[in-house]
Amino acid sequence: MIIVKLLGGARKSFLSDKLEIQNDTMTISGLLDHLKSSIPQDRPQIDPANILVAINGVDSSALQGKETMLKNGDIVSIIPLVHGGKSKRVQFSLMNTNVELVRLKKTIKDPIRFLELLREKYPSLIIQGIHALYILNAEHAKKTIAISLSAKKADTMLSNKIETDILMRFACTRQISDAISKVGVKINADFILILLGKKPSLEKLFCEIEDLLENTVFSKNNSKLIKKEFGITQKELGCVMSKTPLEDLLAERSATLFH
Repeated sequence: MIIVKLLGGARKSFLSDKLEIQNDTMTISGLLDHLKSSIPQDRPQIDPANILVAINGVDSSALQGKETMLKNGDIVSIIPLVHGGKSKRVQFSLMNTNVELVRLKKTIKDPIRFLELLREKYPSLIIQGIHALYILNAEHAKKTIAISLSAKKADTMLSNKIETDILMRFACTRQISDAISKVGVKINADFILILLGKKPSLEKLFCEIEDLLENTVFSKNNSKLIKKEFGITQKELGCVMSKTPLEDLLAERSATLFH
């Protein structure tokens, strides 16, 4: 038997927060197909492209993705992924860690000091700022942050601090100074705050800085700039068998950095 935990908006599809599936020989893809076919037409439908799936607390993207084989006793969590739109925050869970993305207005006079003060006030949270032009979308952010979390778990981070590891992964470089220069926060530039930690602290921080946030996290298509900055060609993209080739290439480059 496989236990499926439904979080957030996914509960509305089944009017429950837990399902028991009497089958232990299916992939995640097969499970999602089964769930989709079980939802009544008059209830919100699950979009497989906009959810995160975790198996026993481990994000499936860190395993074999939707081809991950499930076994008897597995606990599968289905978490709807909130994309930009009109939301001031993008929230998701990775490897049993709550993650939130928000976009700061350019009115922050000293963004570096701003980050320092937030870290002092919220020591239980992991807080990092990335130049908004270097985060393609929520999927790119999710894949890159997952790499840093996996590196922390395996004790293979590029730096002693996960905040710095995240910065270097987005910059695709092992040099801290290069990472700061390329994707670090700057005056008069939009930047996205990456926040990791427990929900009560995330909620408290959000309420404190809400007036400083843009109404959307992702408002522009940065793909052209990102391809240019990282030297990614159409030929390379054409070799990636994926619906998100640019995101996957960026994640691959981030993952292949070694200490």
